[in-house]
Amino acid sequence: MISVLLALSLFRAPDVFHVRFETSRGPFVVEVHREWAPIGADRFHSLVRKGFFDGQKFFRVREGYIAQFGLHPNPRVIARWKKKPIADDPVRQTNARGTLAYAMTGPDTRTTQIYINLKDNPHLDGEGFAPFGRIIEGSAVIDQIYSGYGESAGGGVRGGKQGPIEEGGNEYLERNFPKLDFIKTARIVKR
Repeated sequence: MISVLLALSLFRAPDVFHVRFETSRGPFVVEVHREWAPIGADRFHSLVRKGFFDGQKFFRVREGYIAQFGLHPNPRVIARWKKKPIADDPVRQTNARGTLAYAMTGPDTRTTQIYINLKDNPHLDGEGFAPFGRIIEGSAVIDQIYSGYGESAGGGVRGGKQGPIEEGGNEYLERNFPKLDFIKTARIVKR
């Protein structure tokens, strides 16, 4: 599994594509527009095609702000992807409710962590967070994702609180934060 994920290379994603997420709270569908953030869209398409998000926890959920995922269940995979950042995309869309963008620690540090805006967050536009897609079906599902742990399960990338997740993966999260919701599968779907 690890070698398959590491062999993953970026290629040009379709101009528009759809991804269906099956989660512990129900399904939602994301529509990705490559023109919004081409580098981010290409990486997302590649990760989804290889099943990278399957089994991942929503480890950072701040009610009325964001729901974040993108740390693989296996710590070895997390470690390898941490070394494969992608360049930034210019912000062409606002961080509106239901849009998805990559988390980052600074310029050109995006890897695999993605957040969903649970409300309009236009202040994130000025910080360089470039949305690449939006939820078009099942938006009520994201409001049901468990948020009781807030920042304590993993915090933001900039907060530096993700070390235990990076070292222990899902095993750590399940032991310490058993109520976290999760992604069962994420698959590209025809529309």
